[in-house]
Amino acid sequence: IIFDEAQMLPVPFLRPCVYAISQLLKRYGASAVLCTATQPSLGRIFEDFLPGKPAVELCPPDTYDGRIFRRVSFKRDDIPDVKALADRLNTLPQALCVVNLRKTAQDVFALLEKDGSFHLSTTMYPAHRDAVLKEIKDRLKKGLPCRVVSTSLIEAGVDVDFPAVFREEAGLDSILQAAGRCNREGKRPSSESIVTVFKTDSSVPELFRKNIDAGRTALNSASNPDSPEAITRYFNEILDLTGKYGQDTNGIMSMIEDSAMPFRGISEKFRLIEQNTRTIYIPLGDGEALVERLRSGERNRALFRELGRYSVNAYENVFRALDMEGALELLEDGSAVLCDMDQYDKLIGLNLKPEGGVGKFL
Repeated sequence: IIFDEAQMLPVPFLRPCVYAISQLLKRYGASAVLCTATQPSLGRIFEDFLPGKPAVELCPPDTYDGRIFRRVSFKRDDIPDVKALADRLNTLPQALCVVNLRKTAQDVFALLEKDGSFHLSTTMYPAHRDAVLKEIKDRLKKGLPCRVVSTSLIEAGVDVDFPAVFREEAGLDSILQAAGRCNREGKRPSSESIVTVFKTDSSVPELFRKNIDAGRTALNSASNPDSPEAITRYFNEILDLTGKYGQDTNGIMSMIEDSAMPFRGISEKFRLIEQNTRTIYIPLGDGEALVERLRSGERNRALFRELGRYSVNAYENVFRALDMEGALELLEDGSAVLCDMDQYDKLIGLNLKPEGGVGKFL
């Protein structure tokens, strides 16, 4: 069983996830391969569940010279605010900037020169993002101006090659994933392919604090952020900062150890994606015909799968504000359709700051 991008195993569910993998190996004769460029340090957790059976590194460090594969150089910088960041990006013909928050991405994008600048985040429905990515790849290939500001969605499974990358401080795994979008094809010298890890004067969101703190420790302790030593140090820091409770925040392991094994209760608690968002369907492009089918009463798995490419997940406060403003059409099954298309920008996606409760006089 191959687990790709193994560093994405969510820390609040890490112990239940590793336990499940261990049981597949121990009781069902499976083999597990954890693939990633930033291998998480799961050895001590696996030791708890599979004592005496250490993991085997399929590509040990002594089998290759890491310098041969190095395609970028790293630097760290202090950039005071989004204006200074945008000013820096505007001086470059091609650059990618990855930030932690959707709002930050929108704020930076608003200050970029519009010719050749692009925005990517989950405020855009997937089909919209795919169309923008296609244009980005085309401009990169032709050597045209291309400055992109994005959230972390570009860090996994997106094949782009920029000569320069800026990454807001984050976990070391995210930094290295962003670095994978710089000189990806290895056509430039590593000395000319710079990944700038920057911090600003703005406060660190609590959601990212532990990862950023662990990332700083790893960066301070190693000359090369992409070295196995730095990666191991980072993940060990994460485990130390979170502790066993933080690796199983819903107490799933105690339920598993219960002789009654409450399967339904475990299933309800084991949710890797918290259900604190509401789906809004966007009737643009091919999504318009799909929404009409939804309005006509059609309900089936195939339709909702197609609609997923024309949907945006909004936090509850944004959803309520859009609804109060009359921007949403709520169907009888609870589905929400955006009916005020002024709330969807063709460059940045769904408006995250609707005014709410706006009165309209006819």
